[in-house]
Amino acid sequence: MAMKDLLKADDIKKALDAFKAAESFNHKKFFDMIGLKAKSAEDVRKVFSVLDVDNSGYIEEEELKFVLKGFASDARDLSDTETKAFLAAADRDGDGKIGIDEFEALVHE
Repeated sequence: MAMKDLLKADDIKKALDAFKAAESFNHKKFFDMIGLKAKSAEDVRKVFSVLDVDNSGYIEEEELKFVLKGFASDARDLSDTETKAFLAAADRDGDGKIGIDEFEALVHE
């Protein structure tokens, strides 16, 4: 499944453009801009499965660094600071990775 099957391409482009500058990424604003926050838990879980590149059931720190590329292949990488902040916001159980339930909770918070 491709991201464009779940979200509008125009919304994704606008959001990626808004966070083009290094250190500008804000997950709450990003999820809102791409329309993910308004999606059902089921659709959020589908997006999670696209972002979980290694199909481990988790988005690990290394995958998180490249999370924007899951929305568009030409998107930038997150900086180490952005990656750690994103992980800290989502990792509710402290295991160092984001599970599907944690991701869905983060999107809908």
